[in-house]
Amino acid sequence: MNKPLRRRPPDEWDGQTIPPGEHRHIKLMVSESYSGVTINIPLYVRRGREPGPAVFVTAALHGNEINGTGAVRAIIRDPGFQIKAGTLILLPVVNILGFDRHTRYLPDGRDLNRCFPGSPNGSQASRLAHVIFSEIVSRCDFGIDLHTAAMRRTNFPNVRGDMSIPGVQLLAEAFGTEYIVDGGGPTGTLRRAACGAGCPTIILEGGEIWKVEPIIVESTVRGIRNVLIKLGMLEGQPVRAPKQTIIQKTKWIRADRGGFLQFHVRPGEVVREGQPLATNTSLLGQEQNVLVAPYRGLVIGMTTLPAVSPGEPVCHLGKLPPIDAAAPHAGDWLADDLRDRTIGDLATNVLVVDPDRE
Repeated sequence: MNKPLRRRPPDEWDGQTIPPGEHRHIKLMVSESYSGVTINIPLYVRRGREPGPAVFVTAALHGNEINGTGAVRAIIRDPGFQIKAGTLILLPVVNILGFDRHTRYLPDGRDLNRCFPGSPNGSQASRLAHVIFSEIVSRCDFGIDLHTAAMRRTNFPNVRGDMSIPGVQLLAEAFGTEYIVDGGGPTGTLRRAACGAGCPTIILEGGEIWKVEPIIVESTVRGIRNVLIKLGMLEGQPVRAPKQTIIQKTKWIRADRGGFLQFHVRPGEVVREGQPLATNTSLLGQEQNVLVAPYRGLVIGMTTLPAVSPGEPVCHLGKLPPIDAAAPHAGDWLADDLRDRTIGDLATNVLVVDPDRE
């Protein structure tokens, strides 16, 4: 558990108070360049007319993960996204130094999302983490942090959080994705540090780096809207999956041989135990071995690069419970077919081949 934060009012910035029903564009100083020029990150603060909780939404904590940036910008630019209560704090880009370089990391090579809650006297990454923690997290009751898969990978949209924390459970279930991965996250992550300081926080993982994918933006905006409706900050009815599954165990299936992969599954598919995931072949197409699912699971994510060497990750599987005949069938989701559209869009980045037709 982190030391409790000194709470700051979410409506007071730079000595000025944002009145109820109004919004402000704020520049938050986070560092200086090599030439001594001030480096700011832009953020957007909107207050409802009624009292309510304060919620932050952060994106591009890893500087090349910009699907969340697209989602935050969509919310800011949507005139219909008017909260009625509480305060919403939106940060389209947190790691502005990595963002400017199209890279995950800061110029000193550190991962900002392993440095929270940070220190005012530490490394560049630690100092930036400290500013975000003391200026943003300290003002909020809840948080949503938006991420994508790492380089050369894609993720099917899924919420992750420590479901033993009541506030996290509330956010994760309200967000409305079909699958929730239960876990506190690595030490030094924003969500883990925020939860430890009394600000329940979840993350959304979805899509790829260096892209703003329309289907991921749609899923993300819908989930954020669902959360704000649940918290009484926004009018409307939530649109959520008819059934949510909590995943307790995940595993990366890794290549045993070097070669070129023929994929047999897509992100978001549910696979049975023993089902082929990918066939490893030589460059001339000669089969070397087949990777299979060790259990019934969800394809949470997968590599988009078919060329692999031994040990490289190929498919990220979340273990699913036994099939419940009384529950909605795995693959049923929203009435407007968002799930099928998501799988279809993400699959355009990989060539999927039916193993029975090889």
